[in-house]
Amino acid sequence: MSAILPNAALLPPGAIGGATAAPVSNAPAGAATPAGPSFAEVLAGRTAAVDAPKFSKHALDRLAQRGIDVSGPTLNRLADGIQRAAAKGSRNSVVMVDGTAFVASVQNNTVITAVTEEHMQSHVFTNIDSAVIA
Repeated sequence: MSAILPNAALLPPGAIGGATAAPVSNAPAGAATPAGPSFAEVLAGRTAAVDAPKFSKHALDRLAQRGIDVSGPTLNRLADGIQRAAAKGSRNSVVMVDGTAFVASVQNNTVITAVTEEHMQSHVFTNIDSAVIA
């Protein structure tokens, strides 16, 4: 009988010149080993990013200028309001928290500006598709 020669096209790189033992894996035959974080790690990172909204430079300027404190319970209610707007498919929303209106880009999870009752002159907000009272 003749010796069976392996097909070089079917061997992994570096295994030319003879057959090598394949690594033992629980994955089905032909499945590639994934590189990078697991699905659970990616999901945990995604939900963590959703919790705390980002603030644009304009919003940070308005918060400082108007003396608006966004910490603790206020920040939690703002984040909850943005998440509720996202669950309904909103893109841009006004989230009211204790008399302060936060205009937010729901898709980007970013607060664009903040207005207190004292600074609302006409009580009109444009380019929004939803309002949330948090």
